[in-house]
Amino acid sequence: MFRCTDRMRHVLAGLLIAAGVAGYASQALAQAKPAVAAAPKPWAQLGRVATPDEIKAWDIDVRADFKGLPAGSGSVEKGQEVWEAKCASCHGIFGESTEVFTPIVGGTTKEDIKTGRVANLTRPDYPQRTTMMKVSQVSTLWDYINRAMPWNAPKSLKTDEVYAVLAYILSLAEVVPEDFTLSDKNIAQVQQRMPNRNGKLAYTEMWKVSGKPDVQGSTCMKNCATDMDVRSMLPDHARDSHGNLAEQNRVVGPFRGADTLQPPNANPAALAKAATTKAASETVQIAKGTAQKPGDQIAKDANCLACHALDRKLVGPSFKEVAEKYKGDAKAPEMLAAKIRNGGQGVWGAIPMPGNAQLSAEDLQSVVKWILEAGR
Repeated sequence: MFRCTDRMRHVLAGLLIAAGVAGYASQALAQAKPAVAAAPKPWAQLGRVATPDEIKAWDIDVRADFKGLPAGSGSVEKGQEVWEAKCASCHGIFGESTEVFTPIVGGTTKEDIKTGRVANLTRPDYPQRTTMMKVSQVSTLWDYINRAMPWNAPKSLKTDEVYAVLAYILSLAEVVPEDFTLSDKNIAQVQQRMPNRNGKLAYTEMWKVSGKPDVQGSTCMKNCATDMDVRSMLPDHARDSHGNLAEQNRVVGPFRGADTLQPPNANPAALAKAATTKAASETVQIAKGTAQKPGDQIAKDANCLACHALDRKLVGPSFKEVAEKYKGDAKAPEMLAAKIRNGGQGVWGAIPMPGNAQLSAEDLQSVVKWILEAGR
């Protein structure tokens, strides 16, 4: 005869209760599924659909087939006006300057325009590769000028100004005549006169092989080099002959120079860490008001040295010339500070100087003081 003890009765009661709870839970879950599916996901409120105007403002690239090119036009004459006002300070009046960027014009001939291949690109002794020597598509020039120029105020040119500046560049390279007006209607014809239009390489072998032509080679994995050091270097005796190369590099572009004040076998990572630590320490000191960057460092950080040097004329006058001109002038510090902040033109020639509105009043005072003391 089966006898149910008190303990068994408690266990049985618990099982029955659990079964009832599970039943209710299953029923509730079944009822909740549609509600869960209909509920907004956690990311539903993040972001929104871009408006047509926002997409239009972002989608401004111009393809090689001129898709995306806006309607407009600009003459060589108008382009020269825009160029001298906004471009010549970095590129020179005739696009030949190397002071800030590599030259835009030069190295091409009338024969290159006929053949579509730049002969000087095959010469290892030719000293410089200009933009007009290398670029194959006129659309590339239009697109880059439109998106990135002037470098201190990108996207500030109007559409017709972009056409005009490009027309001026093309006239300097003798691709178009001096009385030419470039437009979206005739730019395709201009493409047929680009000096390097046929200079691109077509790797037909890549699509001749079926499957994946880029992985058809056999694996070697024998006698592999284990230590490679590919870099340029200077002999120890000439390492610092012309000063510290790291301080002489352009402030823009992919050009880097070795810190020639350091020994050639110095650990680059250690030097970088030390420089970072020093910069962080100076930043903290300046924030506390216990230190101030020297004027020459502010001028360097603000890209002033791209167009000015201490004792020789570059794009603009030397700082010693400026110091000499305003020597003893009590109003000079305030006037020069305003000139640096807002930019200006006419005192030292027609080439304009872009403003540096990001400098604080303290930085302006420091850099002006340093400039006015440059002639002492």
